[in-house]
Amino acid sequence: TLTTCLDQAGICFCFAPAHHPAMKHAGPVRADLGFRTLFNLVGPLTNPAGAPRQVMGVFSPNLTDMIAKVLLQLGSIHAMVVHGQLPDADGTQLDALDELSTSGLNRVCIVRDGQVTTTELDPTDLDLSLGHPSALKVDSPEQSAQVITDILAGKEGAPREIVALNAAAALVVGGVAEAMADGLTMAFDAIDTGKAKAALDALIELTQQDKS
Repeated sequence: TLTTCLDQAGICFCFAPAHHPAMKHAGPVRADLGFRTLFNLVGPLTNPAGAPRQVMGVFSPNLTDMIAKVLLQLGSIHAMVVHGQLPDADGTQLDALDELSTSGLNRVCIVRDGQVTTTELDPTDLDLSLGHPSALKVDSPEQSAQVITDILAGKEGAPREIVALNAAAALVVGGVAEAMADGLTMAFDAIDTGKAKAALDALIELTQQDKS
């Protein structure tokens, strides 16, 4: 079960359609439409765990404040609503990420102490490399799996840095790290000491047991 995975591995994966049966019907329609709808925002806001601490990414910088205010109304203790930029080589806006980016500036709305504050996060202020988004691109599930394997094996590069940056945000809102710099150090340490890989291995073992 999910609680077993969380208790023993420290990680679990919640598949939305399994917790919100109505999503099973909405999913095919969303796929056929081929463009973003309200469900892209409603889904994360209807987290069945009722998590009071979370990092939530949005696809537009115009949505960060609005979603942060919704999370505030929903009783969030500490949350970050983030939007990352992906500029191309000449600085022109190429695309955007619904997570923190190491390729450009990030808009971050922080929910804490009953209020919402908005700021910008520059990855270079945390001594991270400002890399080109092409370094993060994969073309298949197999490539994606290999990137994850490489990150957990300690391979340097843009994938490792963006994973650590987003993990740092989670550690901050979770109350484990005081600031992003502290969270980043802890995230890199979890990778380099093998703790992150051990958590994934434990999750794999537990989920395979459920299938046997």
